[in-house]
Amino acid sequence: MSKRTESTGTEPTGKQTEQASPASEASPASQKSQTSQASPAPEAAIELSRRRLLGTVGAAGAAGLVVGGAGAAIAGSAADDSPTALSTIGSTEVAFRPDRAKHQAGITTPLQASGHLIAFDLAPGADRKAAAALLRRWSRTAEELMAGRAPDADTGVALDAGPSSLTVTFGLGHSFFDRTGLAKRRPAALDPLPDFSADALDPRRSNGDLWIQIGADDALVAFHALRTLQKEAAGTARPRWQMNGFNRTPGATAHPMTARNLMGQVDGTNNPKPSDKDFDQRIFVGRDAEQEWMRGGSYAVVRRIRMLLDDWEKRSRHEQERVIGRRKDNGAPLTGGSETTPMQLDASGPDGLPVIPANAHARIAAPEANQGAAMLRRPFSYHDGFREDGAPDAGLLFVCWQADPLRAFTQIQRKLDRGDALSPFLRHEASGLFAVPPAAEAGGYVGQPLLEG
Repeated sequence: MSKRTESTGTEPTGKQTEQASPASEASPASQKSQTSQASPAPEAAIELSRRRLLGTVGAAGAAGLVVGGAGAAIAGSAADDSPTALSTIGSTEVAFRPDRAKHQAGITTPLQASGHLIAFDLAPGADRKAAAALLRRWSRTAEELMAGRAPDADTGVALDAGPSSLTVTFGLGHSFFDRTGLAKRRPAALDPLPDFSADALDPRRSNGDLWIQIGADDALVAFHALRTLQKEAAGTARPRWQMNGFNRTPGATAHPMTARNLMGQVDGTNNPKPSDKDFDQRIFVGRDAEQEWMRGGSYAVVRRIRMLLDDWEKRSRHEQERVIGRRKDNGAPLTGGSETTPMQLDASGPDGLPVIPANAHARIAAPEANQGAAMLRRPFSYHDGFREDGAPDAGLLFVCWQADPLRAFTQIQRKLDRGDALSPFLRHEASGLFAVPPAAEAGGYVGQPLLEG
């Protein structure tokens, strides 16, 4: 098996850029790196390994990704780097156990082209010991898969692919703590989300004891990870719900840019950036958290949001832009400038009315309109065919990260629920809240301090 240099990178939510090596300081602007490949040993040539593809990529073309940490750049920030060439996609690797950051991969990692969200319930009779054994198996397997190595008795689904930026992120639901006898160690931040007036939630597709987020830049690599982890749960946990999503493939645009959603809008412009002084404070649980095992972790809110695309697409571009508060072509605020130009919320037009309407989505969700509340949005789009009325069953698998859901998602969503111009075009159909512990220590597994503490 070829020797590798682990890569780091940038732009977690929609912008793929050239990368920085792990030995260098990551910065909001991405840096170039090369991944060196050593000649494989003769016996490695016959191993069932997904990494055989890497020898065909070429050292100079291999690019990497940032793994967590405050050095990663987030979607919504400007980037002038050259796009990642499609020929390098298989070679990109994200470390399961990051060197510098204490956070799990898949939070500040750049958005991948393909993703799966899946929740499990512990099987009857599965206790704390069984849950620990499962998370130990899952952590070991995730580390192998993210390094591009095939597990024992592999199906061969992703045999010819490299790591392809695969990330596997594990979370724990509110009910997990009751099932494992750990209710006293459940964080208060994991209390159930409040009801919102626009919710039409299906309980069968909401919540769960355990949650996994999988992302990769190759659909087969993502499916392979999903299937492998599902099989390893047999006898201990059973799937409760699964959702499959996608984003634009890195290298598909002429230059790196913020992703678009299925409404055609640039989506993620106002995301917090690791270069912000308070980024860690907003996104990751601090050192003074009551539950020590969550320090360095984060909380994920997951929502399946169906978009009423037939209704939306009947609106003119002018109407759509006033609903959002931004231009559709480049994401710039209606008050002018570029995508990253701050909104002038007090600007009025010749008619004396606000240029950005009072109920525009961008205005209501802006941190400056919510006492500075912010969350890191990292969604996938989805399309599950069509409904009985012929309308597309499509929309957003909304995933957002924050240190405290009550001060971030709940505060912002309450305000959106009261008068967001975008709400008539959306249906919130499923919801979940999960505590995502920090990354596993060397030789350990995700959640070990909780389960063995």
